[in-house]
Amino acid sequence: MQDRKAVWPWAVAGVLVLGGAGWWLFRDELRTVTPAALPPAAQAPADGSRIVPADRPEAPGAPAPARHPLPRDAAIDAALPSLEDSDARVREDLGTFFPEPVLALLLPDHLIQRLVTHIDNLTQPSAPATALALRPLPGSLQVEGDAASGITFAGANAARYAPYVAAFSAADADALAATYMRLYPLVQQAYRELGHPGGHFNDRLVTVIDHLLQTPEPAHPPALERDARGRYRFVDPDLQARSIGQKALLRLDAEQAQAVKRQLRAIRLAVTRGGSA
Repeated sequence: MQDRKAVWPWAVAGVLVLGGAGWWLFRDELRTVTPAALPPAAQAPADGSRIVPADRPEAPGAPAPARHPLPRDAAIDAALPSLEDSDARVREDLGTFFPEPVLALLLPDHLIQRLVTHIDNLTQPSAPATALALRPLPGSLQVEGDAASGITFAGANAARYAPYVAAFSAADADALAATYMRLYPLVQQAYRELGHPGGHFNDRLVTVIDHLLQTPEPAHPPALERDARGRYRFVDPDLQARSIGQKALLRLDAEQAQAVKRQLRAIRLAVTRGGSA
């Protein structure tokens, strides 16, 4: 964590909509980590930026059956653009759920690839800063107290996140899932090109959601301290060792975290209905 210009954000509705909704809560955390080595199979977009998978590429071979197949009644768009030409379509679809001030945070290109990468990395203890899809959010991390009395997140910190939590929580989970499923072939292509040739992104999405739902809910705002470089970190070693996704949820106040988890549960149900639970 840090008290410089925040790049907070969050979006785990699953890439695009499902992946754009939760991004706003996580970007702050990614700004503070040390870039990891780029796996050999990761491909660089035409603009030279690096798209980095969370894990090492999977062994080649026939894909295993999906653990969480899309619902049997999922409607996939038969007239999708190519992945390379999908940015306009994705932005248009996201615009049906989120206002322009929110969409303005998105980087303009490789939207699906960036969102897939970000979601894929949310369970990791660190991730490269190149795994981002958003511009920095103005403002700084708000804390209160001092080293003598103890430092915690300030009440005003939750106000910075409030519009984004509200936008994510208010979105219709079934409608988000329907948009995600219409675009799923492009999402799946991006995930496999990222370094998971035998993987199924919907399985990964469910895994990430389940991981985020396991985020602890402290009874009181967690204590913070500054490290040698002046960055804030959790005093509790268990909290500090959590993934970037879980630490992002820990930055929210209790009511916000619960609202986000309720929406995650609704999204999980929507993308697994008719498949395995």
